[in-house]
Amino acid sequence: MSGKSVLRRLDWLTVFLYLLLVFFGWVNIYSTTLTEAEHSIFDFGTLYGKQLFFIMVSMALVVIILSLETSFFERFSSLFYLFSIVLLIGLYPFGKTIAGATSWYGLGFFNLQPSEFAKMATALALAKYLCDIQTDIRQTKHQLFAILIIVIPILLIVPQPDPGSALIYFSLMFVLFREGLPLKYLGFALLFGLLFVCTLKFGVIWVCIGLGMLISLFFFVKRNNVKIPKLPLAIFLVLSVLLSLSVEFVFENVFEQRHRDRFSLWLGLEDDPAKLEQIKKTIGYNTYQAEKAIESGGFLGKGFLEGTRTKGDFVPEQHTDYIFSSVGEEWGFLGTALIIVVFSILFLRLIHLAERQKKDFSRMYGYGIVSILLVHYFVNIGMVIGLLPTIGIPLPFFSYGGSGLLFFTAMLFVFLKMDTSRLNEV
Repeated sequence: MSGKSVLRRLDWLTVFLYLLLVFFGWVNIYSTTLTEAEHSIFDFGTLYGKQLFFIMVSMALVVIILSLETSFFERFSSLFYLFSIVLLIGLYPFGKTIAGATSWYGLGFFNLQPSEFAKMATALALAKYLCDIQTDIRQTKHQLFAILIIVIPILLIVPQPDPGSALIYFSLMFVLFREGLPLKYLGFALLFGLLFVCTLKFGVIWVCIGLGMLISLFFFVKRNNVKIPKLPLAIFLVLSVLLSLSVEFVFENVFEQRHRDRFSLWLGLEDDPAKLEQIKKTIGYNTYQAEKAIESGGFLGKGFLEGTRTKGDFVPEQHTDYIFSSVGEEWGFLGTALIIVVFSILFLRLIHLAERQKKDFSRMYGYGIVSILLVHYFVNIGMVIGLLPTIGIPLPFFSYGGSGLLFFTAMLFVFLKMDTSRLNEV
């Protein structure tokens, strides 16, 4: 396909939304990192200068991606996946530790985070597997292999430790549900997640009492001539009790102290006022200051470079995970609403593009990137406004970070390249 043909078929609405998010993100990075001694936006020694450099690199990467044949990404998807696994394994002997996590390779000018590349590679590998076998995903052996593709990078990322990045990979389960995986699995996952949280909050005894009441309700329904299989019900009960009994062990021995503190703050588990205050000053400090920054912005905001909390460095990591708070302070409710609307339109547009693909591989990959971007967006904003515990997930295309911007861009434009070829697919 010629270059002109690619440009003509490119979905320019998605490109415009992408550029809008990248530009507005850079403006806020500039605002949160500018000091009185820094003036030139092309000073690559500053954080906003580095982000501008990576924006330019991302544009060059877009040109390369659009110049490749669409079949390239499907043909080499398995190699991409294997290479990403090698990179994740290599972190253990060669990785660079930042903020307690060995998740980066130090490459001089910037730090490369291979888990970002692995997200795209895993989405490609999953789509390739489902497409190649042309299977009914309701078959158990195919379900297990597909889930294994998702779980392998998770097992390599959690011990770094980087549970936030690992969480994102579970979003690819939505691809399986789109392709026919029974929704009962999603129901079980949500129930067990709720069971985990309820056990932390209320304790094993109250959870077991609740389960007993639930089973009693099931038998009452059964008495009214509604059939409920006994074996699945018994298995569910046994697994629920075992999970509830294991929660304390997992919480105390698998989670690190910072993770325990975040759950303690989120669920109100800490009874000691002194310790609770200490957690608020450490783990909860970021969220508290972020909420205050957003609140202080009001409806119209304080104006560009006028955010007192932003300029006073009240919010740690405001240029990365907490960048949404700078939007709230300087651009107010209108600014935050605009960002939410832009992201919402982007997600709806990507779902529309995925649905119109003629090739299964392109559709599955499209849903993969929608899932990844959506979970990033939901968790990041939920974390900033205090609805979710802090787990360190950036806002796509918006937060500072070279690895994130490069691979989010690659992830998106690989799909847009696939979309340009949909009319030629059979």
